[in-house]
Amino acid sequence: MTTELVATHTLVHGANGKAVDVYGPGDVSGSGAGGAPVVLLWHGTGPDERAMMAPVARAAAARGLVVFVPDWRSDAPDRGRAHLLDSLAHVHEHAAEHGGDAGRLVVAGWSAGAGAAAGLVTHPEPSGLPRPSAVVGVAGRYDVPARTTGRAPLDDLAEWAGSGGPGGPGGVAPVPVRLVHGTRDDTLDSVSSRRFAAALGRHGWPVGLEEVPTDHAGVVMTRFDPAAGRCVPDTAPHAVEGGRTTVRALLEASRGLVRPGILPLV
Repeated sequence: MTTELVATHTLVHGANGKAVDVYGPGDVSGSGAGGAPVVLLWHGTGPDERAMMAPVARAAAARGLVVFVPDWRSDAPDRGRAHLLDSLAHVHEHAAEHGGDAGRLVVAGWSAGAGAAAGLVTHPEPSGLPRPSAVVGVAGRYDVPARTTGRAPLDDLAEWAGSGGPGGPGGVAPVPVRLVHGTRDDTLDSVSSRRFAAALGRHGWPVGLEEVPTDHAGVVMTRFDPAAGRCVPDTAPHAVEGGRTTVRALLEASRGLVRPGILPLV
């Protein structure tokens, strides 16, 4: 994947002791006085698998974003909620130290991390922190309880509709949502993202969906390695294209762009 800048990498630890990889552009001179846009990127249900997100995180940082990738454990008693929300608090507290502007925060997630990210905006104020500027869901499912809220994002949307429209519960306004899904995904069918995108659109949310010919792991530029028992970086053409699509979604979300013209007709 071609990048314009060299990405830097720093390993830090959150207040809960969880490791957090921070990727940043090698040159932040063009990011503006407030710092570069920030992405908080969550992995899926595999415990403490932040390393698998490195290909996408590094590529996004090389395009000018500051990307935080924390470990979290889906097998924790609270299904990972505290780890996820602690990482959100960490970004708000420390983004500026890495050249980022937490006021321009995109929360993104892959697989179970996608639903967790979506829950932050469909469910009003689950964290007590400011809502992100945008959300990117990658190969996610949205009809099951989000790890951040305990409620399915689609159920939250139904309540928004019942409350009278886009104002939603408590008068909270919608935020842009970008979705990416592989058409060859045999772990979570892309129909999940289509249905969520269609529901968001019906309820007045700015939303865009891109489908790319790759599989569940390919959308984050990886493949599952049975011997390792985890996803590892992949340079196969379909994975490179999947990763490129996800990085583009992160970049455009950080600029408030949603590509509404590619909504599915569901």
